[in-house]
Amino acid sequence: MMHFMIFLPLLAALLVMVVPNKWREEVAIGSTLLTLGLGLAIWLSGGTGAYVRDWVAPLGITYSVQLNGVSLIFAVITAFMTFIAALYAVKRIPNPGTMLGLILAMETGLLGIFASRDLVLFYVFFEWALIPALMMLAIYGGPSRMKALVKFAAFTLFGSLLMLLSIIGVKYYSGADTFALYGFDVRLADGTLRHLSGLTERVVPQPVQNWLFLGFLLAMAVKLPLWPLHAWLPDFHEQNHPSGVPDVMGTLYKVGGYGLFIFAMPLFPNAMHDFRPVLMGLAAFTALYAAWIAFSQQNWKRLLAYAGLSHMGFVALGIFSLNETAIIGAMYLLAFQNLYTGALFLSVGMLQERIGSVDTRVGGVMTQAGAMGGLTMALWFASIAVPGLAGFIGEFSVLLGAYQVQPWITAVAALTVIAAAAYALTAFQTTFWQARPLGAVATRDLHGLEWFVLGLPLALAIFFGVYTLPALNLIQPAVQNVLGLAARALGGNP
Repeated sequence: MMHFMIFLPLLAALLVMVVPNKWREEVAIGSTLLTLGLGLAIWLSGGTGAYVRDWVAPLGITYSVQLNGVSLIFAVITAFMTFIAALYAVKRIPNPGTMLGLILAMETGLLGIFASRDLVLFYVFFEWALIPALMMLAIYGGPSRMKALVKFAAFTLFGSLLMLLSIIGVKYYSGADTFALYGFDVRLADGTLRHLSGLTERVVPQPVQNWLFLGFLLAMAVKLPLWPLHAWLPDFHEQNHPSGVPDVMGTLYKVGGYGLFIFAMPLFPNAMHDFRPVLMGLAAFTALYAAWIAFSQQNWKRLLAYAGLSHMGFVALGIFSLNETAIIGAMYLLAFQNLYTGALFLSVGMLQERIGSVDTRVGGVMTQAGAMGGLTMALWFASIAVPGLAGFIGEFSVLLGAYQVQPWITAVAALTVIAAAAYALTAFQTTFWQARPLGAVATRDLHGLEWFVLGLPLALAIFFGVYTLPALNLIQPAVQNVLGLAARALGGNP
């Protein structure tokens, strides 16, 4: 069932390209629903066990996948938001076949990233997900899309090259038999069993570990992103299709935090411990800097890009602290920000469809589109971590745990909470509450599928902001397991 969930969207993407136009929408929406259903079934069953098979045996490359814990919750949220994105693409984009095919192809890449337990396999899916993202920008982007595309590709490919070198170095210097995280037994031709060691069974020695970690960190910092490797992000979102659909998929592609958690923590524990104060300082600066820049934005897409960057600063702060509570909060925040950030991009797309602009200074929208304004405001409340919504659980846990490690750095990061309220509510006021300019076009309210597209992510943000147990039952054991692996490699040092 796990393999079917991963590769079903890719199969559907191929079908979308060959079936008659009248069936494309049904195939795409049906496949996203089926993928989501498979994810929920796996969740209800408690996750899957590890599946390991040799892929390129002479090189030690395996097909090693598993959906449990943190990876499972990311996979289910990815499947859910892909369904929402595909649904709105059908409504908003004329002849959406190509867009739907790219969305589905990217979904397979994202699900593969979360399921991978082999570094080379992770790298393959990491690069695979990049291709549809670039194509959506190239085909559907704005007037300056090529500049944004080149910048996005250059940052990502540079980081990917460093990651690949680090991946090769980890296996070489650790002496592991495979690129898989965990070892496994294989039956030889004579019937005997042989154990092939995984990367977590061998520790890379110092100081090599520091250099390999820095290479892996730079790649993940591009995809979190972190300052100063974030320069591609605002242009990427600004130039993407105004509907917000590619932005939803781009938000899901912020996999740097997950990569640091699932691979860097168990493989480079000494390096992460040594660099912890510097990295926590960088994360806190990223969070506050992004919130400050967001305050000056007058384009909703750029504002949301910097808001997302600020969230990723919090995620990084939690991960780099190496504190259990903070890491749990970081994973919670990283998972559920996909819901409200993605929905906010779609809300901006709806606003652009009505008034032809994503400028924050249009004014008076609430007087004519009260429902859209109300749902947008509620989604912003989730984004700025108002209690009772999912964003609060993640950010509060990060601050609580990180404060135990670096109080002053965490205090700086905490200022972001105030700054976030300032930029979000100021922009919301100028768009929805200030006087409507004379002669401005009439703004219709939500109708039909738009209620569903904004309402369902908000409902989940409320549910997981009030009732956290289903998510924490997945996240907490996974965090404890990774910290246990790191502690053993550190020789028991905290």
